[in-house]
Amino acid sequence: MSLPQPVRCLVFPASLRHDSLNGRLAALAERTIEAYGGTVDPATMRDFDCPSYDGDVQDAEGFPPGAEKLRSRLEEADAFVISSPEYNFSMPGALKNVIDWVSRYGPQPFRGKHCLLMSASPSMAGGNRGLWALRQPLEHLGADVYPDMFSLAQAHQAFSAEGRITDPQLQHWFDGNITGFLDLVEAAKHYPCAKSAWIEFLGEADTPATHRVEQ
Repeated sequence: MSLPQPVRCLVFPASLRHDSLNGRLAALAERTIEAYGGTVDPATMRDFDCPSYDGDVQDAEGFPPGAEKLRSRLEEADAFVISSPEYNFSMPGALKNVIDWVSRYGPQPFRGKHCLLMSASPSMAGGNRGLWALRQPLEHLGADVYPDMFSLAQAHQAFSAEGRITDPQLQHWFDGNITGFLDLVEAAKHYPCAKSAWIEFLGEADTPATHRVEQ
């Protein structure tokens, strides 16, 4: 089976390390998306690396290249997929930092974008705790985060030489996660039924400091 209508997904691992476990999982996601008829925009975390967010730097110099790249590629995509490691029960600092930078753009690039979160870790938890931390800022910024998050436990021994998951049940679950997500993105893109406004500071007066309403 394949998608009735095309969709384009930005896919990247949130690890800076070369040949990371999350890089392997992101590569598997890319191949699965393409096999199902989707188009992939592959990226790396290094593409979006930024200096620590500083409002004074933003005011004086504007946005760094990494934030500009993520903004533009989000705008070109129908959805995005992040495979993120878990650092101390949370997300990597580099990922949170670029999210903070991109959150300052208007209109908000994350708003209305469908997102699939996944993780790979040598631990038995598979990095799942970090994904719960990652959901919060993305949902706050208006992204539609897919309910099912895929976490691959003991990932250091979970991949075959061909880059697939050796456990057939886990591979089947992974495939279903990807295809279910793509079906949702395709339906939202080609058969929209409603749009809503997003307001960041509920209950506060509409001042220049708090005005982040996106129609």
